[in-house]
Order: sequence, then structure tokens, then C-alpha cells
Amino acid sequence: MKDHFTKEKIQYNAPVWACILFILFLFFLPTGYQEIYREADQCVAKVLETDDSAIIDTGLVRSGEQRCKLEIISGKFKGKQTEGVNMLNGSLEQDKMFYPGDTAQVVVSYDGDEILMVTMIDHNRIPMELVMGAIFIIFLILFAGRTGIRAVLSFLLTILALWKILVPSYLKGYNPIWMGLIFTLILSLLIIALVYGFDRRCASAVSGTFLGVLVTCVMGAVFTDLFKIHGAVMSSSESLLYAGYQDLNLTRIFMASIFIGASGAIMDLSVDITSAVYEVVEKRPDIGWKEAVKSGMNVGRAAMGTMTTTLLLAYSGGYIALLMVFMAQGTPLINILNYKHVAAEMIHTVIGSFGLVTVAPFTALCAGVFLTHKKEATESQVRETK
Repeated sequence: MKDHFTKEKIQYNAPVWACILFILFLFFLPTGYQEIYREADQCVAKVLETDDSAIIDTGLVRSGEQRCKLEIISGKFKGKQTEGVNMLNGSLEQDKMFYPGDTAQVVVSYDGDEILMVTMIDHNRIPMELVMGAIFIIFLILFAGRTGIRAVLSFLLTILALWKILVPSYLKGYNPIWMGLIFTLILSLLIIALVYGFDRRCASAVSGTFLGVLVTCVMGAVFTDLFKIHGAVMSSSESLLYAGYQDLNLTRIFMASIFIGASGAIMDLSVDITSAVYEVVEKRPDIGWKEAVKSGMNVGRAAMGTMTTTLLLAYSGGYIALLMVFMAQGTPLINILNYKHVAAEMIHTVIGSFGLVTVAPFTALCAGVFLTHKKEATESQVRETK
């Protein structure tokens, strides 16, 4: 009994150590695309005064330049006062205005100890981002305890894996679909293992998740071709081509983004169904695998109604301004549905929802087979002991 308890404890805690080691590995892993500033220093400066006399206002649009008197508060020239230039391009989306008391990210071009030019990049948001992240982590741990710590680990793991593995691999020209599938499988395994440990529930949820992701991948690729969607529909993707990455296959990257974007919701539903089937099997050890699968399907049907709407709201929320433009201009509905950005979001939403629809039977089947098999094996061992 003691050996059995120790084995379960090891299975439950092993994913935590595996994730910590993986997080440390990723943290120190170079991406190969480090920022390089030659004869320039990126630092933080405080805005002391502003001069808006060179700004030209044309309705809502502002162009020209804003000159700011700055005090450098970090980096090589810390403590020095200088003048910085904030160039305005006439874009409300990209332009920013500074006021006395603001802190800004700046790039100082220099020659030896002489400052040549200071370019103002943007407001310094790092301190508030750290505060927001700290509040999130504290509340998560306070409300969820040890489970909250595991959730924080999965959060950090996902961010680092995206930045250190997926993005560099895409830039290096690796096949986006295969890399996306490998990325999703590894993340799903580690994140679900943090919930269950390395046991049969983990195997069930991971199997269901990956099968659902696989269906989403195939359907996404097929309908992207049928809808004739080019990957340049993704925000900022065209800039990559002009930055010297003409060989990137943006359409395949878009295809991969479909199942990667839906994988979180698919994983969530898979865990819900696995947990429900596990509880049923624990309360009814004599239940057969077919009845267990049926119970999992019932849970899946109840959850699918809200989960598909969750995807719709998640994707459409980012395009609310576009929908407002269509309505304000009186654009006919048939034109809206044919617009490539709308068609792309329809693929994201509908194909992602299709993955949710298929993950329910996949997970229910895997949970029914894996979890009842465990019970049957345990009962046979007990009979042999007697």
C-alpha cells in the first residue's frame, strides 16, 4: 500500500519538476534572433518638457515631430539630460504622444561619450506589465493553492515555448504545420500532466486532445485552400516578407494558427470529459467501458454548447471595430461574408468548433477504455492476491 502511495505521489509531482527544468532550459535557450544595437543603447528616459510646435494637425491625423527634453534614467548615459525626437507618421494606430512626467523607451545613438541622437520608441510599460502579472499570479495562487502554482508553471511554459521554439522555427523556414503539431502535442502533454500527473487520466486527455487537434489541422488546411485564403491576411505578416523573409509560407503558418488557436479550448474540454468519466468510474467500479464512454459523451454534449460560443466571442472580439466599419458604411451582408478577413475568422471559429465537436467522442472513448481498464486490472490483482 505504501509503495502504491509513493508511486502515485511520484507520478503526480514528476510533471512539476519536468516543467521547471523545461522552463529553465527555454529561459536560457538562445533564439538566434537576439536584438543587436551597434553604437546604440536602448534605455529608459523621463520626459521633462515637450515641444509640439512642429506638429501639424489635419483633422484627427497628426504628423511632423514632437521634441522632448529627457533625463536618461538607465543605461550608459544614466543621469544625463538630452533632447529626443518623437516622429509622427499620421497613424492613430502607430503614433504616440508624450507629456511631462511620462517615462519612455528610447534608443540613444552615440559616438564614444557623445550622444548623437535620441529616438523615442514608445511609452515604458514594463513596470505596469510586471505589476499586472504579479497580481494575476498572487490571486491565482491564493484562490487555487497548489493547483494555482501548477497553472502558473503551465502559463510560463506556454509563453516561453511560443517565443523560444515555435516563432524561431517558423522564421527558420521549418514546416509550420508539422512544427505546430509537435508543439501542441508536447505542450498538451506537459500541461495536462500538471493537472493529473503522469497517469491514465493524462494519457486519456492527451489522446483526445491530439486527435481533436489533428482533425482541426486537416479541416483547417482543406478549407483554407477552398476559401482561397492567403496567409498575408494575418496582422503584420506582410511585414515579414519585406523584412527579408520572402521564402516564408504564410498560408501554412495561417493553417497552423487555426489548430494552435483552438488547442486550448480543445484541451479544456478533453480534461473536463476525462475528469467526469474518472469520477463515474471511481463511484461505480463495476461500470463497463461502454457505459463510461456514454457518460463521457453526455458531459461532452453539455459542454460543447458553451465552448463553441467561447471560441466565437474570443475571435470576434478582436474584430469588433471591423464589424462597426461594415455597419457604418452600410456594407451588404453578402460582401461582408465574402471579405477575406471575415472568411479567415470564420475558418478559425467554425473549424475550431469542429475540433471541439470531435474531441468529445475521442476523449470519451479514450477515457472509457483507459480508465475502466485500470479498474479491471486492479480488481483482477485483488482476486489473485486473495
